[in-house]
Amino acid sequence: MTTRPANIPDLIPHYIDGERVESVSGETFEVLEPVGNTVYTRAASGDKTDIDRAVAAAARAFEDGPWPRMKNRERARVLNRIADIVESRDQELAAMESFDSGLPITQAKGQAQRAAENFRFFADLIVAQRDDAYKVPGMQMNYVNRKPKGVAGLITPWNTPFMLESWKLGPALASGCTVVLKPAEFTPLSASLWAGIFEEAELPRGVFNLVNGFGETAGDALVKHEDVPLISFTGESSTGQLIFRNAADHLKGLSMELGGKSPAVVFADADLDAALDSTLFGVFSLNGERCTASSRILVERSIYDEFVERYAARAKAVIVG
Repeated sequence: MTTRPANIPDLIPHYIDGERVESVSGETFEVLEPVGNTVYTRAASGDKTDIDRAVAAAARAFEDGPWPRMKNRERARVLNRIADIVESRDQELAAMESFDSGLPITQAKGQAQRAAENFRFFADLIVAQRDDAYKVPGMQMNYVNRKPKGVAGLITPWNTPFMLESWKLGPALASGCTVVLKPAEFTPLSASLWAGIFEEAELPRGVFNLVNGFGETAGDALVKHEDVPLISFTGESSTGQLIFRNAADHLKGLSMELGGKSPAVVFADADLDAALDSTLFGVFSLNGERCTASSRILVERSIYDEFVERYAARAKAVIVG
């Protein structure tokens, strides 16, 4: 049994329009820790009604609130405050992430730091952003004006949840959009910390909203919602295909990170020990449960037999957990 972190709530609520709320239906679901596969808390189980409430709050914040109308430098200051707070809480974040997802604690600490850096990156990017003009000599001038689009629906996976949430939240918030986050139902714990972080950083009310729940209910309602013009999804390819179909009627902007093919290539002049280290990590880290995992290894023929023999010996020594 892993060590249970402090401050785990009895119920992980939604966060809508600046308030921690239960589902309208009152429904909840069990949340398991992966080492013992035991229930450690429950989470509010959202459906279309809860998504409607969250989208309405995000839409109000976009139409009437200050966030989309702030100067880029002002938004960047808030993003940098968020990064500072995330960094200051990296121990708490790592403990929760490791407990909830099974991520090794050393990697969980690295993911917390990387989450902070994601906000810093987009804070810098938004300050440096500019509009463009393209001149067609003697004919016309073309302008590119960058403006926030509206409510962004963000759907994240369970393998490195907090960092991947920051990867979506950072650019959406930097651009002036408001958001509704639907984290993976398997790992809702660290996502629940965003509300407090954003409150401390003084993100305006309604800009960030979170609805827990299942992809078939909460996720599906978010994707199909007519007031959500942007969808960002990281996950499995067949789910991505379904999201593409469901987003087509409204011609939504999509950002998709799906299952891919990631071959590693090892040439005969490679440092074989270094190649073995890197390819073993690529295949077996996070039990291979990552979008950047190596799906195959292509080895030059002259070293193929030696590489396979040494790789197999190392692979047999891998201890899960």
